[in-house]
This record gives sequence, C-alpha cells and structure tokens, in this order.
Amino acid sequence: MAKHQAGTRKHRWQHLRASIRDTTILLGEFRSALLWFSIAILGGGVLFYFLSNLLNEPVDSLIESIYIVLTVTFLQPPNRDFPHHIVLQLFHFLMPVVGIVMLAQGLADFGSLLFNRRARSKEWEMAVASTLNKHVILVGLGHLGYRVALKLHEIGEQIAAIEFNADTDTLSVVRNLGIPVIHEDATRPSSLEAANVKEARTIILASQNDAMNLQIALKARSMNPKINVVIRIFDEDFAHALQDQFGFIALSATEMAAPVFAAAASGVDVTNPISIEGQLLSLARVIVSEEASFANKTVGYVEDTYHLNVVLLRYDHHSEMHPTDSSIVHVGDTLAVLGGPDELHRLMHANE
Repeated sequence: MAKHQAGTRKHRWQHLRASIRDTTILLGEFRSALLWFSIAILGGGVLFYFLSNLLNEPVDSLIESIYIVLTVTFLQPPNRDFPHHIVLQLFHFLMPVVGIVMLAQGLADFGSLLFNRRARSKEWEMAVASTLNKHVILVGLGHLGYRVALKLHEIGEQIAAIEFNADTDTLSVVRNLGIPVIHEDATRPSSLEAANVKEARTIILASQNDAMNLQIALKARSMNPKINVVIRIFDEDFAHALQDQFGFIALSATEMAAPVFAAAASGVDVTNPISIEGQLLSLARVIVSEEASFANKTVGYVEDTYHLNVVLLRYDHHSEMHPTDSSIVHVGDTLAVLGGPDELHRLMHANE
C-alpha cells in the first residue's frame, strides 16, 4: 500500500513537472506574437503621448499614456475624458483591432493547446520524457519491444519509448500505462535528445533492423558515454562481437525473451539464458556496491530474499565455489548468481 502511494505521488510530481515544461515550450512558441503585441502597446503609448501634447490634450506622463493605450486595446474605458481631437479618438478604435489581430488568435490557440494537450501529443510526450532521470529508453514497439515495455513497467522502471510507426497497435496501450512515446525516427539525434538520452541509464534497441539498431546504439553512446546499451541482434556471432568490442549487451535471436531484455536493462552482466521446464535461467555477475541492501549479509540471506542461487563468491582474489549459507557478503565482493530475469532484476535494484 505504501509503495503504491509513493508511486502515485511520484507520478503526480512527474506530471506536474511535465506540465510546467510543456507550458514553457508553449510560451516559447508564442513569444513572437507576444513580442509584437508588446511593441504595438509600447509604440502606441509613446505615439499617443507625443500626439496628445502636440494637439493640446496632454496626459500627465508617458507611463499613463501607455496605460491608456493598453486599456483601450482591451475595450476598457480609460480613467480620463474621451479626447476631442479625431487623431486621438482613432486610438480608441484602432488599438482594439490591433489587439484582436496580433494577440487574440494567438491566445486562443495557446489556450486550446494548453488545455488540450492531446492535440500536441509529440510536444507533451517530450515534456514528460524531459522529467525522467536514470530511466530506460526503449526503441521500437514491435512484438518484442511491446513485451519489454510491459515487463519494465511491471518491475517499476521509468521508461521513454521511441516509435516511428504511429499506426502501431501497441502504441496507445503503452501510452495508457503512462509511458511517454515519442513518434520520431530514432536514428536522428533529436529523437534521442527528446527522450532525454543524456540522463538515461540504459537504452534498449528492439527493432528488427540490425544495422539501424547498431547505428542508434553508437549515437546514443556518443551522446551519453556512460549509458548501458542492450541491443537486439539476430546474428549470434555478430552479437558476441559487439559485446566484446563495444561492451554492448547484445542479445541474439536465441535470447528473444522480454524478461531477459528487462534484466539486461538493469545493467546485469548476464549470460545467454537456458530454458529448464519452460523457465529461463541465466548466470549473472554482480559486484557488491556500497549501497547494496544485502552487503554484510550472509549468502543464505541473499538466496532466500531474492530466490536465486549463489554459485560463486569471490573476495580478496579468492573464489569460493558453492559458498555456504553462513558466508558473509562484503562490499566489493563478486557474486555469480543463477536465477530468472525477475530475480536478477530485483537483486540489481537492491545493489544500486
């Protein structure tokens, strides 16, 4: 219950930040109309001031003159008598027209888009993505990408998705989960920037095009050198070569299970999974961090808490195969654990 309430508060805060970001973008789009309106009011005020003095109907100050022009623009009566000279009278009829032409349409559009964000889906999704931090970017919402998105959402990961095909049936389902989906070509740096790649922890390339996946992976790594890359590659040999050369977590066609991608997205150094009685199991290597909740706990505690098997404990350049339940896990030790993707993901979160 407490976890659900915390998640709700986090979602509301994220939505508020996205709304502020989106409104800022909107104001930027209408800055030209606002600028010209301001120039018209200030220029009209200055002109009215000099003309009123020239025509012997002076106002007390330039500020008052600008105020008069502003009030008549919005069809409000100024706090002075109606001028006698026709030239000054024209201000009371022309300025409202200027206001309608230069500002009214812009304000109407602004209000419509502000309160109907669905009409600006792309900008809104970008605003939501800009609020994410240490999140996962998922490129491609095909059959695999969709299942990966559901799995990541299920285990509580923050996600921003990029999908070029707006007709994808799964797109609306993913958006309904609160996941921002940016409709753009992921090979363009602007799409990665829209997904806030510089603050992302991991990017998953789940499209069916190996060349495109590699191209996006290299661009993402150039924009964020620390980002973890999980890439879908159909050729198993090529997958292993990418892993050796670039440090990518490259999963081949034999590893196309959404839970495996989800576990890899958490930064697990994981081996190819094997299926036992329909259950996928992988061997993963974990270096115990200072923030690990299981630091200074026993191996038995790790196995019972995370429902996996510790097959090796390495410390002080010494490896202990099949360590006993009473062996203590210290910061800096290396664990080799065997478990399913969900269990490995939970362990990695506890290690962050």
